[in-house]
Amino acid sequence: MGARELRTLVEGGSFFEGPRWHEGRWWVSDFYTHTVRAIDPETGAEEVILEVPGQPSGLGWLPDGSLIVNSMTDHRLLRRTVDGAVSVHADVTEYCGGHLNDLIVDGEGRAYAGNFGFDLMNMAHPEPTSLVRVDPDGTVHREGEHLWFPNAMMISGNLLIVAETFGGGFTEFTIEPDGSLIDQRIWGQVAPRVAPGSVEEMLPNLGYAPDGCTLDAAGHIWAADGLGGPTCRIAPGGDIVDEIELPEGLAVFACQLGGHDGRELLLCAAPDFLEVSRRDAREAVLLTTTVEVSAHAHA
Repeated sequence: MGARELRTLVEGGSFFEGPRWHEGRWWVSDFYTHTVRAIDPETGAEEVILEVPGQPSGLGWLPDGSLIVNSMTDHRLLRRTVDGAVSVHADVTEYCGGHLNDLIVDGEGRAYAGNFGFDLMNMAHPEPTSLVRVDPDGTVHREGEHLWFPNAMMISGNLLIVAETFGGGFTEFTIEPDGSLIDQRIWGQVAPRVAPGSVEEMLPNLGYAPDGCTLDAAGHIWAADGLGGPTCRIAPGGDIVDEIELPEGLAVFACQLGGHDGRELLLCAAPDFLEVSRRDAREAVLLTTTVEVSAHAHA
């Protein structure tokens, strides 16, 4: 466990998030340069696809090829068509506590998005929140309840799994034919849930804080640990079965399986996640390594 070779693909980012593999390239958001970039998996050559003044995060694609991007600080989903035209797909301000965060788009073009639930960067008191579902026509629906910092999501068939960063594990839903989420339940609890309190009270006791994550073909999840621990492969139920350690001074905050054989794991790494530290620094990197089990088909 943990003895894999890491290759540096890109250096000099501010804070990379929302990694995706799409049409033969890696795609990432870079928070504080306010850009969405597509990256050649061999050379690391970058193309700026879109500038998002409201800070980009989660990425996904509609069936017609349009890119959907979460704009975090103004709580909007942006839509960039294949010809480059950009519009507001939905404004979900009334459903958000704190920043809009990650998203996933299903095969029907429905986008599911999470939000912080509270103002993390100013250490406001944590509060639970819910997901939002944005249908292809831009209509918005609240989904789920009492989620502690819902983060990255994965879809397998009619199941949606979401990481709860302040919940120490993963929650699963069944997706109804109309896209609504039912039967909220635990997919895997990696660390015990902690009692609600202030950020200063909760963070030291979390034990594990699943951040950006990706589902493999065996139904296991590779997940970054927002507390700075190793990137872990997690079995259904919550047991850690593999780990990837990073060089000292770096932590991973998101990861994604992809590459031409689905076995490349992209790691979004930085010294920490704090805006005050990352906003003006250019210390974020993208690393890759090879794993044994390829990406789940939806990824």
